Amino acid sequence: MRAVVTRVLRAAVRVDGRTVGGIDEPGLLVLVGVTHSDTEEQAGTLARKVHELRALRDERSCATADAPLLVVSQFTLYGSTRKGRRPSWSAAAPPEQAEPLVESVVERLRERGARVATGSFGAHMEVDSTNDGPFTLLVET
Repeated sequence: MRAVVTRVLRAAVRVDGRTVGGIDEPGLLVLVGVTHSDTEEQAGTLARKVHELRALRDERSCATADAPLLVVSQFTLYGSTRKGRRPSWSAAAPPEQAEPLVESVVERLRERGARVATGSFGAHMEVDSTNDGPFTLLVET
């Protein structure tokens, strides 16, 4: 699994013009991608890493600052542009495998006490964010 984690002041996801998830205070926007070999164990590891990641101001984490997270599924994180101009999506897990693992990341974050908002898996989403820094990291399991 892989996640692109951005420190934000606020972030929101809209589907068909309706806000489906958002955070209105400093926290993390987490784009999560799943590949074919990912497991439930990796979902737990990713949740722990993201929750404890000292990416907020003053080297705090969402765990220590009780900061919110907005988790959005992002299959394109496994897109490859090594050949030609058209991305290949062959490394991205199919939806029937990816959706339960993204949901597992969210559930594991919530089990840790995190405040988590989400996008809508498989939908065309509009994601707005106000980055803080900017500060963006790639987190992999």
